[in-house]
Amino acid sequence: MSLDLSFFNSKARTLLGLDICSSAVKMVELSEAGRNGYRVERYVIETLPKDAVVDGIIANVDAVQSGVRSAWKRMSTSVRTVAMALPAAAVISKKIIVQSGLREDELDAFVEAEAGQHVPFAIDEINLDYQVMGPAASSPGELEVLLVASKKDRVDDRLAIAEAVGLKVVVMDVESYAALSAFELVSGQLPRIDATPVVALLDIGTSAMRLTVLRDDTPVYVKEQAFGGSVLTQDIVRRYGMSYGEAETAKRSGNLPDDYETELLPQFSDNLALEVARALQFFFTSTQFNKVDHIVLAGGCAAIRGIDKLVAARTQVNTIVANPFAGMTLSDKVRSNSLQTDAPSLMNACGLALRRFDPS
Repeated sequence: MSLDLSFFNSKARTLLGLDICSSAVKMVELSEAGRNGYRVERYVIETLPKDAVVDGIIANVDAVQSGVRSAWKRMSTSVRTVAMALPAAAVISKKIIVQSGLREDELDAFVEAEAGQHVPFAIDEINLDYQVMGPAASSPGELEVLLVASKKDRVDDRLAIAEAVGLKVVVMDVESYAALSAFELVSGQLPRIDATPVVALLDIGTSAMRLTVLRDDTPVYVKEQAFGGSVLTQDIVRRYGMSYGEAETAKRSGNLPDDYETELLPQFSDNLALEVARALQFFFTSTQFNKVDHIVLAGGCAAIRGIDKLVAARTQVNTIVANPFAGMTLSDKVRSNSLQTDAPSLMNACGLALRRFDPS
């Protein structure tokens, strides 16, 4: 099986995590810092115009290309190799069982044949990759393999953006997998009150809130609902007569009238906490679970001051704001206060940057 691009394997010695989301271009560069440690060399968040990226699809190529170029220049790095990611909706993932002991070419052929059954597109229309996860739980003589496929045009859109700026994509990941890589750093910060804790990871972005529930760090439930920071941005637009772009900039900088802090923001924060509680209630009624041990808030909305306390009060569950960089050292190019504020929105970019350290 010939792969145009690997979803899993990275051979780059240096690598930037490049995350293109609906509101911004985000870049993170990490390096090694002692045994099993990391150092944040630099990072950048470059805001994109409204609707430049819609539902994970690049709708305004020129705007996104300009955003990536500006972000890379602001990084002031010589590194040009990057890891990018596709939204989960653009990817078909399937776990399959194969006999152990197959040669690599036999495994390639088997996976390609399986893809023909699970992927509703011609094999020459997709990028296909797989990773052996380990022995199958059902039988020691079989292996569990994760098959991942995406239409080439979804991959090519992102490749073209990076290449136009002079960057080389060496890994094409999946956003949800990248976030989980960063979550591994966050989960170590949680108190272990159970041998197999159940954790609700809520990524609250611009237009959507994605709930991933993990039991012992393994996803058991994923659900997305339409609620995000754009609700607050639209409130600012209506209240203060700003354009959407001006409202986004003012929201990030905090340069807004006094009644924003006393009226608009508290109302949005209360609604956000209510939406989190509703998402968890739907999880409980849809599964055999009746509790979660921890809530981890990620995404741009998680940076709202005091939102963790509001969510904890509403749900009666221990709640923290995600910061995958908490245990890392920082270069003199990174301001600690700024990174702490931006950290929850950098989960994908951090996870992509971590691909540099993959043993493969």
